Amino acid sequence: METTKRKLRRSRSNRMIAGVCGGLAEFFGISSFWFRLAFLLALIPGGIPGIGAYLLMWIIVPSE
Repeated sequence: METTKRKLRRSRSNRMIAGVCGGLAEFFGISSFWFRLAFLLALIPGGIPGIGAYLLMWIIVPSE
């Protein structure tokens, strides 16, 4: 049985702005649509939660 260790990286191929949602999607094995929707919904209560989380992920998560 082979185990592969997945690393969280910003995607270079599945990106719209910085690849954060694409990288999260590849890490968790689901569609990037759901992460984009989650960040969009986080923008509704004033914008800061969504923008802040996205910018933090952009800074912390390394690129592929």
